[in-house]
Amino acid sequence: MMTIRIIAVGKIKETYLQEGIQDFQKRINKYAKLEIIEVKDSASDDEKKAKKEEAERIEGSLKNGYNIILAIEGETLSSPKLSAKIDEIATYHNPVINFIIGGSHGLCQTIIDKANYSLSFSRLTFPHQLMRLLLLEQLFRAFKILSNEVYHK
Repeated sequence: MMTIRIIAVGKIKETYLQEGIQDFQKRINKYAKLEIIEVKDSASDDEKKAKKEEAERIEGSLKNGYNIILAIEGETLSSPKLSAKIDEIATYHNPVINFIIGGSHGLCQTIIDKANYSLSFSRLTFPHQLMRLLLLEQLFRAFKILSNEVYHK
Protein backbone atom coordinates (compact mmCIF):
# COMPACT_ATOMS: atom_id res chain seq x y z
CA MET A 1 0.00 0.00 0.00
CA MET A 2 1.19 3.50 -0.81
CA THR A 3 2.18 5.78 2.05
CA ILE A 4 1.72 9.53 1.80
CA ARG A 5 3.63 11.57 4.36
CA ILE A 6 2.98 15.28 4.69
CA ILE A 7 5.80 16.98 6.52
CA ALA A 8 4.74 20.51 7.35
CA VAL A 9 6.18 23.35 9.37
CA GLY A 10 3.87 24.69 12.07
CA LYS A 11 0.66 23.68 13.76
CA ILE A 12 -2.83 24.28 12.46
CA LYS A 13 -4.61 26.59 14.91
CA GLU A 14 -7.72 27.49 12.94
CA THR A 15 -10.67 25.20 13.70
CA TYR A 16 -12.09 25.34 10.17
CA LEU A 17 -8.75 24.18 8.72
CA GLN A 18 -8.41 21.42 11.34
CA GLU A 19 -11.90 20.14 10.47
CA GLY A 20 -11.20 20.17 6.72
CA ILE A 21 -7.87 18.40 7.20
CA GLN A 22 -9.44 15.72 9.42
CA ASP A 23 -12.19 15.16 6.84
CA PHE A 24 -9.74 14.62 3.99
CA GLN A 25 -7.51 12.43 6.20
CA LYS A 26 -10.45 10.05 6.68
CA ARG A 27 -11.24 10.07 2.97
CA ILE A 28 -7.65 9.44 1.87
CA ASN A 29 -7.11 6.55 4.29
CA LYS A 30 -9.33 4.43 2.04
CA TYR A 31 -6.67 4.67 -0.68
CA ALA A 32 -3.32 5.05 1.09
CA LYS A 33 -1.70 5.23 4.48
CA LEU A 34 -1.53 8.93 5.38
CA GLU A 35 0.81 10.45 7.95
CA ILE A 36 0.93 14.13 8.83
CA ILE A 37 4.08 15.21 10.60
CA GLU A 38 4.15 18.72 12.04
CA VAL A 39 7.54 20.20 12.81
CA LYS A 40 7.90 23.22 15.05
CA ASP A 41 8.27 26.52 13.28
CA SER A 42 11.17 28.75 14.17
CA ALA A 43 10.71 31.63 16.58
CA SER A 44 13.54 33.56 14.93
CA ASP A 45 12.83 36.77 13.03
CA ASP A 46 15.98 36.20 10.97
CA GLU A 47 14.77 34.52 7.77
CA LYS A 48 17.99 32.62 7.06
CA LYS A 49 18.21 31.33 10.64
CA ALA A 50 14.52 30.38 10.69
CA LYS A 51 14.80 28.42 7.43
CA LYS A 52 17.89 26.59 8.71
CA GLU A 53 16.21 25.64 12.01
CA GLU A 54 13.09 24.43 10.22
CA ALA A 55 15.21 22.50 7.71
CA GLU A 56 16.91 20.62 10.54
CA ARG A 57 13.51 19.65 11.94
CA ILE A 58 12.23 18.58 8.51
CA GLU A 59 15.37 16.49 7.92
CA GLY A 60 14.76 14.78 11.24
CA SER A 61 11.35 13.68 9.97
CA LEU A 62 12.44 12.54 6.51
CA LYS A 63 12.62 8.82 6.02
CA ASN A 64 13.19 6.86 2.89
CA GLY A 65 10.80 8.09 0.27
CA TYR A 66 10.31 10.18 -2.81
CA ASN A 67 10.50 13.82 -1.75
CA ILE A 68 8.15 16.39 -3.28
CA ILE A 69 8.50 19.97 -2.14
CA LEU A 70 5.70 22.47 -2.56
CA ALA A 71 7.22 25.59 -4.06
CA ILE A 72 6.01 28.51 -6.15
CA GLU A 73 8.81 27.83 -8.63
CA GLY A 74 7.81 24.16 -9.06
CA GLU A 75 5.96 22.50 -11.91
CA THR A 76 2.24 23.20 -12.15
CA LEU A 77 0.10 20.16 -12.96
CA SER A 78 -3.57 19.59 -13.65
CA SER A 79 -5.40 17.26 -11.26
CA PRO A 80 -5.32 14.34 -13.75
CA LYS A 81 -1.58 14.88 -14.32
CA LEU A 82 -0.95 15.02 -10.57
CA SER A 83 -2.78 11.71 -10.15
CA ALA A 84 -0.68 10.19 -12.94
CA LYS A 85 2.51 11.54 -11.32
CA ILE A 86 1.58 10.00 -7.96
CA ASP A 87 0.84 6.68 -9.65
CA GLU A 88 4.13 6.79 -11.56
CA ILE A 89 6.15 7.57 -8.42
CA ALA A 90 4.50 4.83 -6.35
CA THR A 91 4.82 2.26 -9.15
CA TYR A 92 8.31 2.95 -10.46
CA HIS A 93 10.20 4.89 -7.79
CA ASN A 94 9.00 4.55 -4.20
CA PRO A 95 5.66 3.69 -2.55
CA VAL A 96 6.44 6.27 0.17
CA ILE A 97 5.89 9.84 -1.01
CA ASN A 98 6.90 12.74 1.23
CA PHE A 99 5.18 16.05 0.51
CA ILE A 100 7.11 18.86 2.21
CA ILE A 101 5.49 22.19 3.08
CA GLY A 102 7.78 24.91 4.40
CA GLY A 103 7.01 27.62 6.89
CA SER A 104 6.23 31.27 6.33
CA HIS A 105 9.76 31.93 5.01
CA GLY A 106 9.72 28.98 2.62
CA LEU A 107 12.21 26.13 2.47
CA CYS A 108 15.93 26.15 3.11
CA GLN A 109 18.17 25.22 0.18
CA THR A 110 19.24 22.02 1.98
CA ILE A 111 15.66 20.73 1.76
CA ILE A 112 15.23 21.93 -1.81
CA ASP A 113 18.38 19.96 -2.70
CA LYS A 114 16.85 16.78 -1.24
CA ALA A 115 13.75 17.09 -3.43
CA ASN A 116 13.09 14.60 -6.18
CA TYR A 117 10.39 16.88 -7.55
CA SER A 118 9.12 20.41 -7.04
CA LEU A 119 5.37 20.97 -7.29
CA SER A 120 3.57 24.29 -7.53
CA PHE A 121 -0.15 24.73 -6.98
CA SER A 122 -0.01 28.27 -8.32
CA ARG A 123 2.26 31.23 -8.79
CA LEU A 124 0.26 32.79 -5.96
CA THR A 125 1.47 32.63 -2.37
CA PHE A 126 -0.75 30.72 0.07
CA PRO A 127 -0.46 30.52 3.86
CA HIS A 128 1.29 27.25 4.70
CA GLN A 129 -1.65 26.23 6.93
CA LEU A 130 -4.10 26.57 4.03
CA MET A 131 -1.66 24.80 1.70
CA ARG A 132 -1.96 21.66 3.80
CA LEU A 133 -5.73 21.57 3.25
CA LEU A 134 -5.36 22.29 -0.47
CA LEU A 135 -2.80 19.49 -0.79
CA LEU A 136 -5.04 16.99 0.99
CA GLU A 137 -7.99 17.89 -1.24
CA GLN A 138 -5.85 17.40 -4.36
CA LEU A 139 -4.50 14.09 -3.05
CA PHE A 140 -8.04 12.87 -2.45
CA ARG A 141 -9.00 14.00 -5.95
CA ALA A 142 -5.96 12.18 -7.36
CA PHE A 143 -6.95 8.92 -5.68
CA LYS A 144 -10.53 9.26 -6.95
CA ILE A 145 -9.16 9.78 -10.49
CA LEU A 146 -6.82 6.78 -10.18
CA SER A 147 -9.72 4.63 -8.95
CA ASN A 148 -12.02 5.82 -11.77
CA GLU A 149 -14.46 7.14 -9.19
CA VAL A 150 -16.61 10.23 -9.61
CA TYR A 151 -15.69 13.37 -7.71
CA HIS A 152 -17.21 16.80 -8.17
CA LYS A 153 -15.54 19.27 -10.50
